[in-house]
Amino acid sequence: MRRWRSGLIAALLAATPAAAVLPDEMLADPALETRARDISQQLRCVVCQNQSIDDSDAPLARDLRLLVREQLSAGKSDAATMDYVVARYGDFVLLKPPVEPATWPLWAGPFALAIGGGAMLALWLRRRGAAVPAEAPLSAAEAADLARLDGG
Repeated sequence: MRRWRSGLIAALLAATPAAAVLPDEMLADPALETRARDISQQLRCVVCQNQSIDDSDAPLARDLRLLVREQLSAGKSDAATMDYVVARYGDFVLLKPPVEPATWPLWAGPFALAIGGGAMLALWLRRRGAAVPAEAPLSAAEAADLARLDGG
C-alpha cells in the first residue's frame, strides 16, 4: 500500500507543470518578483502557444520574463508593463485576449466550428436517411413462401 501511495504522489508531482523561471532571473525584491510572476502567468509564450511564459522553457519566453522584470525594476506599474509587452507582440501574447472586433475570430471561432460541424453532421444524417430504400411489399409468391415457412 505504501509503495502504491508513493507511486501516486510521484506521478502527480510529475504531471504538474514546473515553472521555468530560473534562479538567475528572479528579482531580489520579493514583492517585485511576485508581481513579475503574476504578469508572467498572464502572458502566452509565442513559441509554445499553450503555455504561459512563466511555465515555458523556450528562449523567447525567458527573454519576455526578463523584459517584464526589467520594466518592473524601472518602476513601471503592472498595467504599463502589460501594455508595453502587448504593444510589441500584439494581443496574441495575452492568454486571455480582450473581446474587441480584432479578436472576435479568436472568441467566436470555436463556436463557429462547432455549429458548422453540427450542421454538416445533420446534413450527412439527412442524406444518409434519404438514401435508404423503403421496403417493397412482398409479392404473392413471397407471401405464400413465408406462410409455408411460418407453419401457417
